[in-house]
Amino acid sequence: MKRVRITYQGAYHHVMNRGVRGEDIFLDNRGKDYFLSILKEKSKKLRIKLLAYCIMNNHYHLILQNTSDRLSSFMKQLNSQYGIYYRKKEGGKGYVFQGRYKSTLIQEDRYLDMAIIYVLLNPVRAGRVFDPYNYRWSSIQDYFSDLNSDIVDNKFVEDLFKSRDKFIKLLEEWGNEDVEVKNTRLGPIIGDKGFIKKSIKRFDRRKLKGKSERKRRKDYIFEPAEETIIGFEKDKGIKVEDININSVSGKRLRGELLVLLKDRTGLKYTEILKYPLFRPLKYSSLGKLYIRARKRIEENSCK
Repeated sequence: MKRVRITYQGAYHHVMNRGVRGEDIFLDNRGKDYFLSILKEKSKKLRIKLLAYCIMNNHYHLILQNTSDRLSSFMKQLNSQYGIYYRKKEGGKGYVFQGRYKSTLIQEDRYLDMAIIYVLLNPVRAGRVFDPYNYRWSSIQDYFSDLNSDIVDNKFVEDLFKSRDKFIKLLEEWGNEDVEVKNTRLGPIIGDKGFIKKSIKRFDRRKLKGKSERKRRKDYIFEPAEETIIGFEKDKGIKVEDININSVSGKRLRGELLVLLKDRTGLKYTEILKYPLFRPLKYSSLGKLYIRARKRIEENSCK
């Protein structure tokens, strides 16, 4: 029986998988390029938000958010498609990857920062390069570059680190450090005791609910934005245009709607800014508002 993995919609994860028996499976630039093309395609198709990646010769690391609650399908498609490519190119039979992927749940704030830095420093720890910026097969060049990445949500990551100086400082300080991972009955977690307790409670409650309200995963798609807004208005008993953003309660409602639009509809911040409720905000402030609002929602859901 497969072991249950702890996850839920919106959860952050460090995902890793390596070649069977530790063998090199990304043998050349063409193979790594092909893997990146699959990563880009599947993350957009299944609405999984990527924050960071690093591809080594015999394994890969991803930091992602399970935005669509389809992490398992995403990983299955990613690994199987690359496996087919590898066997056609190199020959042989059998599995390409060493069993199921490893997934570690990550708490937000500094824990998520540390996990991203850890992944980007993988080539340095492996002795491949001295400067992580000299390694081509990671997302490190995508941050603080004034460009929009077509694979990772680099603007979200930039909001996490606040500035390029802080980002560089952490890269320098974490050269020889490891991220502390705590093992639980539902798998490894990076975070404090409070987060672990809340996450397990939330996951257990989700599993119980799923038994009575199960839906077919292949039919899961993101909600249309207007449908999400209508549901929000019914739940809160107020029209969006009537929300007073000058009040504390109004700001909280705006934050909750932002989380719904980001997680349930897959809208980008540039698209969300087109709605009147969010027009007074700056693009650079949406990431921080999203993080605060989502954290408050999670804390309330675990009470």
